Amino acid sequence: MKRFIQLKLKILAKMILAKYKPDVVGITGSVGKTSAKEAVYTVLSKKFKVRRNIGNYNNEIGVPLTIIGMDSPGRSIFGWLRVFWQAGKLILIKDKNYPRILVLEMGVDRPGDMKYLNSIVKCKVGVVTLIGPAHLEFFHSIESIQKEKGRLIQNLAKSGWAVLNYDNGKTRQIAKMSKARILTYGFGQKADVRAQQAVFSFEEKGGVNSLEGISFKLSYKGSFVPILLLKVVGYGAVYAALAGAAVGLTYDFNLVEISESLRQLESPRGRMNLIKGIKNTLIIDDTYNSSPQSAIAALDIMKMISISSHARKIAVLGDMLELGSYSQEGHRLVGKHLVKSKINKLIAVGERANDIVYGAEEAGMSRDHIFHFAESIAAGKFVQSRIKENDLILVKGSQGVRMEKIVKEIMAEPWRNKELLVRQDEQWLNR
Repeated sequence: MKRFIQLKLKILAKMILAKYKPDVVGITGSVGKTSAKEAVYTVLSKKFKVRRNIGNYNNEIGVPLTIIGMDSPGRSIFGWLRVFWQAGKLILIKDKNYPRILVLEMGVDRPGDMKYLNSIVKCKVGVVTLIGPAHLEFFHSIESIQKEKGRLIQNLAKSGWAVLNYDNGKTRQIAKMSKARILTYGFGQKADVRAQQAVFSFEEKGGVNSLEGISFKLSYKGSFVPILLLKVVGYGAVYAALAGAAVGLTYDFNLVEISESLRQLESPRGRMNLIKGIKNTLIIDDTYNSSPQSAIAALDIMKMISISSHARKIAVLGDMLELGSYSQEGHRLVGKHLVKSKINKLIAVGERANDIVYGAEEAGMSRDHIFHFAESIAAGKFVQSRIKENDLILVKGSQGVRMEKIVKEIMAEPWRNKELLVRQDEQWLNR
């Protein structure tokens, strides 16, 4: 049944694209795809009618559903009939409101995934955020991941644009795979679209709970504009904004227009978002997913944020999944980096997180400051009982560990969970 639906969706999606001929901006990468998608959408929406993937609709089913403009009906046969009916209507009857641009997150979990998605869509712009050790369970090497993700820009026409994260070596290397025009972004001096002077912003009253977000200067060809990203910390948000700016430039936006658009940018839930916690604490909610690379980046941000002398920095870290043979090494690396980042307490969640504990101990963290739990609910109750006023708490882990349950347990306004947290729909809540 799934194969039939997948084939049917592919055929219908290709027919819709052939009829309406929208520009397609495809986005891939090991980290930061969704944030970049939101930034690109936010910028382009200022001038164009744009549609982007709903949630994580980034695979062989989700991408065609986005093209059709329908939610997944799950296991409902009648629901799928409605999807096919809607697709048929789009093909037979001209819809004057069909989007001018589709911004499509294109996920790669296994070899062949990008080749399949390329067989459905031909992108005008291809964005590669960062290539790192994710899904190694299926790819076995970063080079294999690099090759598969590189197929996105390999499939671009000469008149298209490859928008690449200059600061990531593996991403920068794939420029040679593309015959399209290249536009790079990053902090590096040789990046075309560059962020400079990134700083955390505080209100006048000061203190960890007055942390507003991150500000930086966006520069391109000698000109620059200031950017402020609210209620988020971390360089991932800056990279997302840079990706959005770079794509905007390919559509002839000027820097002032881009700056005005990015004021409206809201970071996706569970990506380094700032949430007020109980007991006047501050939570960095990074619960959408995790990898060694992104966990280390989050810990680096924790290190940079100043807290009061009696407060503590607490890292609540869960299993990182789909790392294959790199799992033990990756988890231990995070544990060691945690100590370098001067984290005061570690709460580890899940079986694989034992290796985070081992890494932290090897780096010199006292066992008195380390706690381990099998699952997130018990960990959440423990964290709730142990945190103190003005503590800064990072919560991060892979999707399967459900670390957002911990955030809900310690956030000051738990009734806002569906507004602020990831995975709050009924399908996830009932798992």
